[in-house]
Amino acid sequence: MNTTLVKIECLCVTINGKEILHNISLEIKAGEQWALIGEAGSGKTVFAHTLAGLHAFQGRIIFPGPRGNHPNDTIQVVDLHHRFRDFRNQTNFYYQQRYNAFDADATITVAEDLDSYPENPVGYMTKTNLLETFQLKSLLEEPLIQLSNGENKRLQILKAVLARPYLLILDEPFTGLDKEGRNLLDWILQMISDSGQSLLLLSSRYHIPSCFNRYARLKEGKILPIGYPADPNDELTGGLQPALKKFPSGISFSYPSFRYAVRMKNVHIDYDGKSILKSINWDVENGACWALTGPNGAGKSTLLSLITGDNPQAYANEIYLFDRKRGSGETIWEIKQRTGYLSPELQLYFDPAATAFTTIASGLFDTIGLFRTLSLQQENLVNEWLNFIEAGNIAHRLLISLPAGLQRLILLARALIKTPPLLVLDEPCQGLDPAQTLFALRIVDRYCSQFGASLIFVSHYEADFPECIRQTLRLEKGEIA
Repeated sequence: MNTTLVKIECLCVTINGKEILHNISLEIKAGEQWALIGEAGSGKTVFAHTLAGLHAFQGRIIFPGPRGNHPNDTIQVVDLHHRFRDFRNQTNFYYQQRYNAFDADATITVAEDLDSYPENPVGYMTKTNLLETFQLKSLLEEPLIQLSNGENKRLQILKAVLARPYLLILDEPFTGLDKEGRNLLDWILQMISDSGQSLLLLSSRYHIPSCFNRYARLKEGKILPIGYPADPNDELTGGLQPALKKFPSGISFSYPSFRYAVRMKNVHIDYDGKSILKSINWDVENGACWALTGPNGAGKSTLLSLITGDNPQAYANEIYLFDRKRGSGETIWEIKQRTGYLSPELQLYFDPAATAFTTIASGLFDTIGLFRTLSLQQENLVNEWLNFIEAGNIAHRLLISLPAGLQRLILLARALIKTPPLLVLDEPCQGLDPAQTLFALRIVDRYCSQFGASLIFVSHYEADFPECIRQTLRLEKGEIA
């Protein structure tokens, strides 16, 4: 039980001229399950990737075990986001792809993804038993691209466990999971911990499972050991409150009046004979603020894709957007122009060449990247939004190089920059720490109040809903509950 798995001495990591980790020393032994908490952007992911051999560093990382000093054989990292590979071993998907039936075969199935992993006949840790434990056996023939967030997260953790690492690092594993999914993952982590698997949990908020018995905080690039954090949120907010700021002065767009932002009448969606949405009747009036809730896989993302113009099955249903029936001659850009949209898929599949500046600017044209020249007025508006979210100093940094929480705030600014009369925000607080979450919710509340906008807001956490929410639509197994 006292065997050292990894010993870190005076670790320093500098990226793009900025020191991210400073003089970190830590020893992880067998039997110790570490939880490392820290604000978004504090360096948790850089720490994990450095241990896995993905960043240059100063100092020493020592693996005393029989596998030697090669991290690829010793450490597995399950990242916050995961990109699927298609049959050509490429990851160049587009974010609407999961809603297009003709793309259903673009990725391999769960069974094919697991085919290369050995059975590992060690007690209940066999692949067969782990499939039962992770509740994935019934999904073996499902294409990867059509898995829910919870299903995908369990699959990635299962693959990491099957690799039999000395240390398994989980970066924000509870992000995007519903309550049932979080409870299931709690139980799974307890099971694999009991089997002898060593874990390192990286978290910015919410709870820490009971199987963890060592705790530290990452702050300003340094690790500080702490006692059991009864409420990690208290450790992270530090009493911070978002400043009350005026919205950028450049907001001056106007749109034709309407009575209903969204009307759905007896909407049905099917894929390969499988019913995803059934008999959906829903009216979102001008200025109404709705919460859209339900477990992972309930059909929420599919429902939103009918509103944002990303699902071709909208034309086979009776759907009205801004009092106009879908399929009556409108263009996809006319739909998107009046809708501010944010989702985990949008963030994952956004143009990898986009900077913080061009990401926000692309919201003016509803494109996944900026492909035209801005006027001076438009440039000034983008800069105002960058300063509004306190990101003016990273305007020309690549979006994908930024912490996940800052990426999400930049995409929120992208959704708001054209003053849309409808906001469709799917898990907008994913990846945000408590202080950033409070800031984002305050922005959404004030925006809806000031501009009389309609809102559809998705979250699995009650604390993450803005105060302006007055109505709730809950989906369960594709039906209104």
